[in-house]
Amino acid sequence: MKIVIAGGTGFIGKKLAQFLLQEGHQIVLLTRGVYSNHENITYVRWMTHDAAPEKAITSADYVINLSGTSLSKGRWTKKQRDRIYSSRMNATRELLRLIRTLAQKPAALINASAIGIYPPSATATYSEESTEHADNFLGRVASDWEHAAKEAERLGIRTICLRFGVVLGQNGGALPLMALPVKLFGGGRLGSGTQWVSWIHMNDVVRAIRFVMDHDQIRGAVNVTAPQPVHMDELGRMIATVLHRPYWLPVPSALLKLVLGRKSAMILNGQLVLPQVLTKEGFTFDFPTLKPALENLLINK
Repeated sequence: MKIVIAGGTGFIGKKLAQFLLQEGHQIVLLTRGVYSNHENITYVRWMTHDAAPEKAITSADYVINLSGTSLSKGRWTKKQRDRIYSSRMNATRELLRLIRTLAQKPAALINASAIGIYPPSATATYSEESTEHADNFLGRVASDWEHAAKEAERLGIRTICLRFGVVLGQNGGALPLMALPVKLFGGGRLGSGTQWVSWIHMNDVVRAIRFVMDHDQIRGAVNVTAPQPVHMDELGRMIATVLHRPYWLPVPSALLKLVLGRKSAMILNGQLVLPQVLTKEGFTFDFPTLKPALENLLINK
């Protein structure tokens, strides 16, 4: 298959591209940078003043949108929040423009989103059937991003919005940052520790993306989280257990807010989110529970 990926050089995108290449698919990566093509992978410039991706791409079996400024990058100043928001909206609109030009339309648009669309809660349980949307920055970003992507449905294209949880991987995301103080013997509870963490192993992320491609009945929102969320304190303690390190130095919420500013909400707020669609459709997780996932990522590298 010919699969076009926006954001294919990012944290999830790199792993996804490698996974799809191993299956023998033809990958087209949309990028602002300059890269050399090689077997089964083509780089196409886009989102620059002189870019015309429609001249290089005339057909696609699937289009996957993972593009957007990282939430982890920099403090959430007004300028950075605008950059996070606009990068997602602009990339999605440009993808839709590109799709309209294709002689062969894709079978589906698979668009990234996030569980931040759900309101933070210590008691609620969210599935794809939940209608509540968070009235905060992350909630508005995710909600507007999904709304923009669903414009593809007007073109008759199946559209899936992947609501990613906390993705645990080796070379990016939250895990290396959380494991570092533990490795340095300074690990401890973050904030109250009671906030929910709806996590997922990177291997299951890329496998879930591949799964929704193959299942035509799946459309709309899909929670990409492991079936057993944990509290933040349990996550921290399990990291310490796996690394054989102490877990003793708590970091108060006030200190996190002082150091991280608005971005501290990513640590101090949480949601219990279940992957109802994936489970119902028969997806099998390689890492449904936390300890084996952490052992795989932190020890069995």
